[in-house]
Amino acid sequence: MRYQLYYWPTIQGRGEFIRLALEEAGADYDDVARGAEGDAMLRLLDGDEIEHPPFAPPFLQAGDQIIGQTANILLFLGPRLGLVPEDEASRLWAHQLQLTIADLLTEVHDTHHPIASSLYYKNQKPEALRRAHDFTGTRLPKFLGYFERILERNSGEHVLGDALSYVDLSLFQIMAGLRYAFPRTMKALAPAYPRLMALHRSVALRPRIAAYLKSERRLPFNQQGIFRHYAELER
Repeated sequence: MRYQLYYWPTIQGRGEFIRLALEEAGADYDDVARGAEGDAMLRLLDGDEIEHPPFAPPFLQAGDQIIGQTANILLFLGPRLGLVPEDEASRLWAHQLQLTIADLLTEVHDTHHPIASSLYYKNQKPEALRRAHDFTGTRLPKFLGYFERILERNSGEHVLGDALSYVDLSLFQIMAGLRYAFPRTMKALAPAYPRLMALHRSVALRPRIAAYLKSERRLPFNQQGIFRHYAELER
């Protein structure tokens, strides 16, 4: 199977969670919007040829199927790429964890766009400051504490089973993004979450992930994505 991933070509964003799974599995895939057919994504979104059209990127084409929403795409890819245990209970648990990661990602986004995505950051800076301080002081420790406990209850190395899953890859991306967006906060919080920090390090050292991180396929974090660094948003 050759997969076609459709996502914005200049940011990691939500598409990165899917890229990490495809890269770890050594899957054959096209990052369509970065290639010569970059306008194909907009044509699919605007056209009527898809029976079950996605609301927005990312979406994945696998044969005749078009699958939207990051967690839904990973639910589909997980068993096909060997990144989730085979039993249904484990797959549902992985999906539940991935949906919780999606909740966290929304709250990260809202630290710099708390009023409206259609407004520039500069148009909502006072509100962003209040939102970011609540996030780093209250919400972020709650999320990180939850995933730290999940790791502790399992093996301490992975969130489910005894092998790497797509949820582990997603937590790697979360930790990488948080360290970029809130470096002072994450440095202060790191001692409280040793298992999450260890997971971030171990995933980064996996051969295919390490090669991907060094390649041009891995876009750098920037001020257009979900994880953005504004120094004034940290206490």
